[in-house]
Amino acid sequence: MTSEKKGGKKERASDQIEMKLIKAILTREYPTGSTLRPERELAEYYGVGRPTVREALQRLERDGWITVRKGHPAIVNDYWHQGNVMTLVHIIQNHDDVTDEFISYLLELRISLAPVYIRNAVAAHQPKVVALLANLDQLKPDAVSYAAFDWELQKNLTRLSPNPIYLLIVNSFDSFYLKMARRYFSIPEHREASWHYYHELLNVALQGDFIEAERVARKAMEKSLELWRNRTVLEQDK
Repeated sequence: MTSEKKGGKKERASDQIEMKLIKAILTREYPTGSTLRPERELAEYYGVGRPTVREALQRLERDGWITVRKGHPAIVNDYWHQGNVMTLVHIIQNHDDVTDEFISYLLELRISLAPVYIRNAVAAHQPKVVALLANLDQLKPDAVSYAAFDWELQKNLTRLSPNPIYLLIVNSFDSFYLKMARRYFSIPEHREASWHYYHELLNVALQGDFIEAERVARKAMEKSLELWRNRTVLEQDK
């Protein structure tokens, strides 16, 4: 039970079972507090040996999805409260539909993270930050272009921050961010707000004022969340 992944690498059977069980938990086939099938039944269902199932279950427990009990079926956890960064990665990988609620969650998280790594990037590599923003006049006024620019900007700013953990966190959103950003930037008002933010950030970066860069970034991130929430409220009222 293997399949080809990108790059020609074989996906292990335990990896496939792990992802299938995660999808079953996310779609509430196995809701919070319920039990998975016994290990023996899972092995029969997926057509693999019990050691393969056990390996998948061990990883699911490590990432907060389940609690394994010796001699009893595993219990499904409340993954929002018991998960970790890998749980978040798996949730993102299984989000076929980018929900308004999940975009709000991501924008809230960005308020906590982005101002800090932007401040650190300006403080440590001011000329390189300026270079990232130097060609703003070439940014095309459409959602796809803004989404691509914003994603590359975030990744490059985290690379310039001395703390490598920010880059690991941002990389976790690689499969999701562009889809989210295209929806966000499909609204002209959102593109206009970001255009002003990029130019304001460029101005403070040119001055090397990393404290002001943090303030500008936080203000812009809070504005993004406000715009998105107002947009969703208006749509619900229609």
